[in-house]
Amino acid sequence: MTLFGIDFTNYVELAAMILFGIGLVLLLVDKNLIKKNIAFAMTDSAIYLFLAAKGYIFGRRAPIVENGVTSMEAYINPIPAGLVLTGIVVSVACSAVMLALTVRLYRRYHSLDIDEIIALSQKERDQDGTGGNV
Repeated sequence: MTLFGIDFTNYVELAAMILFGIGLVLLLVDKNLIKKNIAFAMTDSAIYLFLAAKGYIFGRRAPIVENGVTSMEAYINPIPAGLVLTGIVVSVACSAVMLALTVRLYRRYHSLDIDEIIALSQKERDQDGTGGNV
C-alpha cells in the first residue's frame, strides 16, 4: 500500500502514523490540560507502535538463546525493542510530571483550560505590579 509516496508493507505502521496524527492534532488544538496529557500519551504510544512494527520480522523470534547457540537469522533486531522499553519508562516519568503540574495548576487557578489559566496568571501579575508575560 502506498500513501503520500511511502510504501507501507505493514498496516500497523499506517495505524501508528494515523494515531500519531490524531494525538498531535489533539495536543495542538485542545485547551484542556487533561486532554493534552492524554494526547501526549497517544503520540508516545504511536511512536512505540511504529518502532515495534519496524523492528519485527515475520517468522523470527526474540533474541533469547535457548538450547544452545542459534544463527542470527532466527532472531529479530533487539534495538527497537530496547528503544521502546526505554521510551516507555521515560514516557511514564514525563506523564507523571505533567499530571502533577496539572493538579498543581488546577489547585491554584481552579481551571483546566490553558487560556483561562494564562489570563488568571496575567491578572495576578498585574495585581502584584510585576507585569511581563507568563
